[in-house]
Amino acid sequence: MTADQAATPRTPTWLIATIAGGFGLFYAYAVWNAVAFLVEQATGVLGLNGLGWAVLLFAVAFPILVFAIALGVGMKRPPGHFALILLTGLGLVAVFWLDVVAYAFAYGTSLVGG
Repeated sequence: MTADQAATPRTPTWLIATIAGGFGLFYAYAVWNAVAFLVEQATGVLGLNGLGWAVLLFAVAFPILVFAIALGVGMKRPPGHFALILLTGLGLVAVFWLDVVAYAFAYGTSLVGG
């Protein structure tokens, strides 16, 4: 162990868990919205076609994937950097969700069967 590593204080685990848990609630909300939208579209009159299932299932999986990547990238960083990494990932999830909703309303007929 070098002198630089010994002088660097380690972030407490409870602080990392608290930051991750707080942001995790927002990521879970994004997943919940995607699942609700998927169910709403799938149980509609026309149902979904293959593209619709692919897009909306990816919208469910995307926040989970981004959260996992943000945890992996930011876990060993200082608490402020960790929070900013999670916030950046949440912004990416929000932009992706707006893209999915905009596509669904602009080109909705391409997602539904019929």
